[in-house]
Amino acid sequence: MNGAMSMTMDEMTKTERVMAAVMGEEVDRIPVCFWHHFKPEGSGRRMAEATLEFFEAEFDLDILKIMPDLPYPFPRGSVRSPEDWRLIEPIEIVRSRFFHQRAVAIQALRDAVGYETPIVMTVFSPLCEALHFAESQELFLEHARANPGAVHEALATIAENLRAHIQDCVDSGADGVFFALQGCTSAIMTAGEYRELGRPYDLLALQGARDSWLNILHVHGDRDLFFDDVLDYPVQVLSWSDRLAGPSLSEAREKTDRCLMGGWHEFGALSNGPETEIRSEAEDAIRQTGGRKLILANGCSVPDDTDPQWLHSARDMVDELELPAD
Repeated sequence: MNGAMSMTMDEMTKTERVMAAVMGEEVDRIPVCFWHHFKPEGSGRRMAEATLEFFEAEFDLDILKIMPDLPYPFPRGSVRSPEDWRLIEPIEIVRSRFFHQRAVAIQALRDAVGYETPIVMTVFSPLCEALHFAESQELFLEHARANPGAVHEALATIAENLRAHIQDCVDSGADGVFFALQGCTSAIMTAGEYRELGRPYDLLALQGARDSWLNILHVHGDRDLFFDDVLDYPVQVLSWSDRLAGPSLSEAREKTDRCLMGGWHEFGALSNGPETEIRSEAEDAIRQTGGRKLILANGCSVPDDTDPQWLHSARDMVDELELPAD
C-alpha cells in the first residue's frame, strides 16, 4: 500500500489500527505512541487525568499507556540484609490501596474513551521490582548468590502479587500490560542468572495477562540485551531501545514475527529535534519493517522535560508518512 492508496481506506479507530498492526494487517496509517513519566501523588484519578491529557488530548496517540508512577507498595532501597527479603509478603489485591488506585485509573480512562482506544498498564517485572527494593543492584546479586532461598522466595511472592494485579487490571478494563524487564542485560548480570532470577518469575506474572490481546514486552537497557532469550514470552508486541541498545528493527524482524514497537531514539531527535531527523528515523523504521507489524514509538521513556514541540512534530508527521506498496 502506498500513501495514495491509504487515503482510500476508511479511517480506523485506534483500537482497530493497533490491532491490525499487531496482526500484520493493512493499516490506514502507522500507529504511534510515546511517553514520559508523571507525578500523580498516589491518586489513580490524577494518574488517569494526566494520562488522558497527554496521550489523548494533547498528542492524540494510539495507545493510552498508564505509567508506573503509582509504585508497588514496598520501600525502594530498603533491603540491606538477606533476612529483609522475608519482609516481602503476599498482597490482598482488594485491600491494597496502591493496586486499587491503578485499577481506578484504568476504569476512569475506559469511561473516558470507551473501547475505541486501547489501554495498557505499565508493570515492572518481579526482578525489576526486586532490584528496586535492594539497596543496590550489586547487593541484590550478592544476596542471590549467597542466600538464593530468601531471594527466590521473595521473587516468587512478588511474581504472584503481580500476576493477581495484572489480572485485576485486565478485569478493570485494560487491553494488556506493558511489561518492563530490567536486568535482562549483561550490563547487570549473566544470561544464566537472568534465566534463574528473571525468566520463571516473568512468566508467572504474565499469566495474569494470558487472555489479553495487547501485551507489550519492554526489554529495558542501553546495551547488551538478552534479546533472543525472551522472544518466546507470551506477548504480542516487543519494545526495546532499538536505536540505542540494538538489535535494529530489521535485525529483530529476522528473529521474530511479533509486532515491533520502536523506531525513535528516545534521547535523540524525538527529545531534541530537529524535525527533519524525527521524520528520517520514522521513515527508516518503516523501511526496516516494510510498514507492517510496527508501532512507531520511542525506545524508552523520553526525558520528562522534553520540549513538547518535538513531540508535536513527531505526532503530526505520522499522518503524512507513506507506507510501502505490498
